[in-house]
Amino acid sequence: MSSSSSLKTVRQLQVASPVPADIDIANSVEPFHISEIAKDLNLSPKHYDLYGKYKAKVLLSVIDELKGSGDGYYVVVGGITPTPLGEGKSTTTVGLCQALGAFQDKKVVTCLRQPSQGPTFGIKGGAAGGGYSQVIPMDEFNLHLTGDIHAITAANNLLAAAIDTRIFHEATQSDKALMNRLCPPNKEGKRSFNDIMFIRLTKLGISKTSPEDLTPEEVKKFARLDIDPDSITWRRVMDINDRFLRKITIGQGPDEKGMVRETAFDISVASEIMAVLALTTSLADMRERLGKMVIGNSKAGDPVTADDLGVGGALTVLMKDAINPTLMQTLEGTPVLVHAGPFANIAHGNSSIVADKIALKLVGPGGFVVTEAGFGADIGTEKFMNIKCRYSGLTPQCAIIVATIRALKMHGGGPDVVAGKPLNNAYVTENVALVEAGCINLAKHISNTKAYGVNVVVAVNKFSTDSEAELNAVRNSALAAGAYDAVICTHHAHGGKGAVDLGIAVQRACENVTQPLKFLYPLDFSIKEKIEAIARSYGASGVEYSEQAEKQIEMYSKQGFSGLPICMAKTQYSFSHNASEKGAPTGFVLPIRDVRASIGAGFIYPLVGTMSTMPGLPTRPCFYDIDLDTSTGRVIGLS
Repeated sequence: MSSSSSLKTVRQLQVASPVPADIDIANSVEPFHISEIAKDLNLSPKHYDLYGKYKAKVLLSVIDELKGSGDGYYVVVGGITPTPLGEGKSTTTVGLCQALGAFQDKKVVTCLRQPSQGPTFGIKGGAAGGGYSQVIPMDEFNLHLTGDIHAITAANNLLAAAIDTRIFHEATQSDKALMNRLCPPNKEGKRSFNDIMFIRLTKLGISKTSPEDLTPEEVKKFARLDIDPDSITWRRVMDINDRFLRKITIGQGPDEKGMVRETAFDISVASEIMAVLALTTSLADMRERLGKMVIGNSKAGDPVTADDLGVGGALTVLMKDAINPTLMQTLEGTPVLVHAGPFANIAHGNSSIVADKIALKLVGPGGFVVTEAGFGADIGTEKFMNIKCRYSGLTPQCAIIVATIRALKMHGGGPDVVAGKPLNNAYVTENVALVEAGCINLAKHISNTKAYGVNVVVAVNKFSTDSEAELNAVRNSALAAGAYDAVICTHHAHGGKGAVDLGIAVQRACENVTQPLKFLYPLDFSIKEKIEAIARSYGASGVEYSEQAEKQIEMYSKQGFSGLPICMAKTQYSFSHNASEKGAPTGFVLPIRDVRASIGAGFIYPLVGTMSTMPGLPTRPCFYDIDLDTSTGRVIGLS
C-alpha cells in the first residue's frame, strides 16, 4: 500500500439556491460504490468488509501494514459555546475536507462520530453535516449504520444482567455450591478453571491451577464477589432519550426473592463500553479494557471488574466487529471514517483513536485527517487533548474553532435561542455591538486552545442574514485574541468550494507549528487538583464538592485510580455549570455533584451540577418529521 497523489472519485456538485432540505440534497446524489472510495485510499478488498454498496468496515490490519509509513497532518474541529441549534461543526468538518480533497488536490480523510438515535429523534437532529457538506447516504449514517451502537447496547446490558444475577446466586448458595457451579466437573469428573478465571485468581494472589487444590478460605475469596449493591455504578442503557428511565426499580418479579434495588438507564453513547471503543488502540487492548471495567465494589471496598464476573471475553465477542471503523463518503466523494459516538457533555466526545490512526497512515505525509470534537472547545477539544491524545500518542497541528454570528450575538446578551421557535429579530438584523460583545466567548476558547501548543483557526459559518460589518468584527476579534487566522465559510451553501479559504488557512497553520503539544495538567496531580485545573480553564474561582463526591474521590484514590485523566460531565451551553450563563463567566464556584470512574476506558468523570446521563425528549421531537416514502423506500424528514 502506498499513498496516491489525489482523489479520483471527486464529484462536482450542482448547488441550488435557496439551499434545499438536507435530506433532499442527500437523496439527489447517487453515492459512488464504496469500493471506489476505498480504491482512492489504496485499500484493496482484503482491507475491508462490505456492508452493502455504500459502507464498508476497514480492518485494523491496515495499521500494521502501514506501520513504517509517515502520518499526515492532524486537525481537530471544536467550536464556541453553541446555541441549542448547533453552529455547524460537523458541517464545517465535512466542508473543509471537501475543499481539501475536491478543490485542493490533497489526500484527505474526515473522521466523525456515529450519531446517536437520541438527538436524531429528539431535538438536535442528525449529525451528517448539512446543506452541501454532508456524509452520504445520510439516512444510513444517522440511523443504524453498521450496528456499532447496538453492539455496545447489547454488551453493556449483558454485563448489567451478569451483575444482578451474580448477587442473586451468591445470596442463595453456599461457598461450596457456588464453586461447584462455577467449575463443574467434566465427563471424567475433573474440575478445572477456564481462562478468564485465571485473571481473578492472579488478582487474588492465588497461584493454584486446579479447583480441588483451593483451601476453603481461597474458595470463598474466589467464588464470592460479595458485591455491595449500594456501590454499583453500572447501569443499563438504550439509544433513545427516555427521561422516565432516569430512576427505576428492578427485581420486583416473584422469582427474584425480594432482591429489589434502585438503578437507572443511561443513553447508550454514555456507556463506558462506548468510551472503551473510542479510546482503544487494538483488539488486545480492547479486550483488556473491557475486562478492567469496574462495576462497583465488594462489601470490603475492593473494586469488582467485568473479568471478576467472567464476562470480559463475551463482551469482546459482542464488540469484535464494532472495533473496525466504517468507511463512507461526502457529497463530493471524499472519504469519511465513522467510528464511535460518545457525547461530549456526558462522555469524552470524540471519535475513535483507531480511525484517526488508520486515516493518518492512509493520507500519508502532506495529507490531512480532520477529526471532530463534540460541542464547545471547553469540553470537546479539552477532552480530545487531555484524554484522547494522551492515549493515542498523536499530536494535532491545528485546532479549528467554529463560530456563528447567531451564537456570538447570544453570548453578547441577545435573547434566548430556543430550538423549534423562530429566531428573534436580533439574530437576523445587523447589530455589530452585540457581535463584538459576544466575541468574549470566542476569545476565551481561542486562548484555552492555544495553550495546548496548536495553531488555532477560526471558521465563521456565514448565514444569509449576516452582514459584512458583523463578519469583519468576528475576524478582527479572533485575530486580536491570538487566532492564527479567521476565515468566513459558505460550505453549507456551496460545498467544498465555500471552504477553500479555510483549507488554505488550515494548511498554512499545520505547516507552521512551532510548539510541542502541552497538556492542561500532569497525570500525577491528585483527582481534585486535576478537576480544579479544568475548572480554572472554564473561568471558575473554585470547586465545591458534595459529600458523595468527596466520598468517591477518597475511594478511587485509595483504590489506586488517581493517576487517570479527568472527563467532566458538564452542560455544553456555558463555560460554567449554569446553562443560562453566556459569554465568558468568571468567579463562579463549580459544583461537583458526584464522581464516577470509567476504569476500563481510562478516566474519572465528575458530574457537574445537574448534568444528566439520560437526556429527555422535548414536547415536539424531530420524529414528527421522519417518515418513509413507501413508493420509493426513501427516508424523508431527517435533518
